[in-house]
Amino acid sequence: MLSLKKELLASWPGLLLVLALALFSRFLHGFISQPVLSKSISEILIAVLLGLLVGNLFRLNASFRAGAKFALNRLLRLGIILLGLRLSLQDVAATGLRALALVVICISAALGMAWLAGRLFRVPPKLAALIGVGTAICGNTAIVATAPVLEADEEEMGFAVVTITLFGLLAVLLYPLIGHALGLSERAFGLWAGTAVNDTSQVVAVSAIYSPLSLDVATVVKLTRNTLMAPLIILFGLVTTRALNSSATHFTWGKLIPGFVLGFLAMALLRTLGVAAGLLPQSVSQPGELQTAATFLKTVDELSKFLILMALTGVGLNTNLSSLRRLGLKPLLVGTSVAVLLAALSLALILHSPLGR
Repeated sequence: MLSLKKELLASWPGLLLVLALALFSRFLHGFISQPVLSKSISEILIAVLLGLLVGNLFRLNASFRAGAKFALNRLLRLGIILLGLRLSLQDVAATGLRALALVVICISAALGMAWLAGRLFRVPPKLAALIGVGTAICGNTAIVATAPVLEADEEEMGFAVVTITLFGLLAVLLYPLIGHALGLSERAFGLWAGTAVNDTSQVVAVSAIYSPLSLDVATVVKLTRNTLMAPLIILFGLVTTRALNSSATHFTWGKLIPGFVLGFLAMALLRTLGVAAGLLPQSVSQPGELQTAATFLKTVDELSKFLILMALTGVGLNTNLSSLRRLGLKPLLVGTSVAVLLAALSLALILHSPLGR
């Protein structure tokens, strides 16, 4: 609690900036949103772009950066935890188990492509491995968890994070447009976003732009990927460190299974038990005699959405576009290879299987 208070004291100017930009994004969305544009221009997309604009045009001091980071880390996780109240455990299990084979296939293909592209473009093996594991599993969280296993240095970890962030931002901008162009259903798009986009914040952004149902599906699929992070990173680390003739055996156990995944499942369990006990409605649109409980669920849902909006404003503020110039072309080629394969393979599997229907 003490560290949280210190964090808030150090970051409150940045949090106020994030709050102001999030509110302005919501205002702009309401102002410019027309029937033709409403599916491609969302408040989430506006928030990310506003954050990018402010974060890269103005020299923000440490307290503003700290506030953006607080929003990205703390508020996003809280928003996702509260999102669990929208779903029952039956929903989570049904979507997660159906998508499990898709997730495993896509992760395996992405890791294999990262290894192959790294050798082809002569990228240092540790950097290629970090790009692969970040794209395949859980974005920056997976990179941070895997870097000690590989004994990767800070520069390699930084390059991998920038590469992953770049392709995630491109996904936020392009995937909803591609989804509408292909006529993907809301469920199919949620599956695609949950398997093909790497970082949790970017999965939330991409799917929220498309539709609320896409957000629900993508969140469950993404959290299914996250729960696989522990065994996959351990296995990946053992195989890779042996290939690199490394003796590294250090694992960051606390980061392998994020607490917000457990929190999300706990909220889904609470919703399930509440419905079973007759305390919560099965559907907030048809609450019956449980009007007060339905109002509570709607309020929590709106809070969750706004926390996520603030968090994704922080994503834009924390993305330094000038750092991409230091990255060089070869790591970007590896990232491009993995991202394109993952997007194409995931989409093909969804379109040619019962999952997307």
